Amino acid sequence: MLPEDRLHQITDRLEYLEARLNAGAAAEDIARISREYAELKPVAAQVRAWRQLQADIAEAEALLADPEMRALAEEELPQLRAAVPEAEAALQLALLPRDAADARPAMIEIRPGTGGDEAALFAGDLLRMYTRYAEARGWRLEIVDLQETELGGIREVIAKIEGEGVFARLKYESGVHRVQRVPTTESGGRIHTSAATVAVLPVAEAVEIDIAANDIRIDTYRSSGAGGQHVNTTDSAVRITHLPSGIVVTSSEKSQHRNREIAMDVLRARLYDMERRRASDAMAADRKAQVGTGDRSERIRTYNFPQGRMTDHRINLTLYRLDQIMAGDLDEVIEALSADAQARLMAEMDG
Repeated sequence: MLPEDRLHQITDRLEYLEARLNAGAAAEDIARISREYAELKPVAAQVRAWRQLQADIAEAEALLADPEMRALAEEELPQLRAAVPEAEAALQLALLPRDAADARPAMIEIRPGTGGDEAALFAGDLLRMYTRYAEARGWRLEIVDLQETELGGIREVIAKIEGEGVFARLKYESGVHRVQRVPTTESGGRIHTSAATVAVLPVAEAVEIDIAANDIRIDTYRSSGAGGQHVNTTDSAVRITHLPSGIVVTSSEKSQHRNREIAMDVLRARLYDMERRRASDAMAADRKAQVGTGDRSERIRTYNFPQGRMTDHRINLTLYRLDQIMAGDLDEVIEALSADAQARLMAEMDG
């Protein structure tokens, strides 16, 4: 049975938001109200569709008592009743609790794991994969910090991605990504296994994560790119240490002022992520295996190049089109992970 009081709350709230927008809300409120309105509108549409179906069924049942309309009603009712399960499922899906961070931009951090040079090269491949995916979706990806190896691999990269629904789609990428392939440096043709870790953090707004000035230490230093390229002549790189947590973030753009902004963005994202994890662990300590917990110690995916295969171990999904996936075609994987997470949420609500 669907909660009728909840359905009324949704439609009433949408009408209230619509009235606020039409009346000309204060400038500082418009963005927040517009965002909530956009999130609620498709839910309210499902509520209206459900109610209309119920009204049509009631009307057809009433017509059964009319001798002249009985035949028409008997023809319509089976079709209307057959549409109920699908409409109910669509409404229940729309009513699932939303992750408050879903609409946010994201910080993505990639670091090589076990595997030496090959792991660093794979980390670079993952960065290219996510860059192409961002381009395909019309998102904006900005490199915040990049440390390369002499062979063209990556020691560490942090990038900020902005666009519609960024965190909602990328949050399932957090974890250990494993690669199996013959390294270009391997003359014997043996398959090596190496790994890289990916962390996806929602970007926090300054008002949500207030960082006291005496809680941070800011150091500036001279930075240089791989192989001595892009050497800065001034001490423009910035390192910020958050003293209470021990978190250290760096940024090495040419502008020291911009570096402070970027590093503070990364620091806020990491502190916000810590708070989310703390709240999540407190509420669901017994659900560590659930998709979306972001357990970075867990191997989530294997990329097997000799077989052209990608396997996501969380949902036992195997696709034999590795070339397209590495070229940024991630929609099928991400949508399967999202559907699995929704199914788990629905099962929990039913339970």
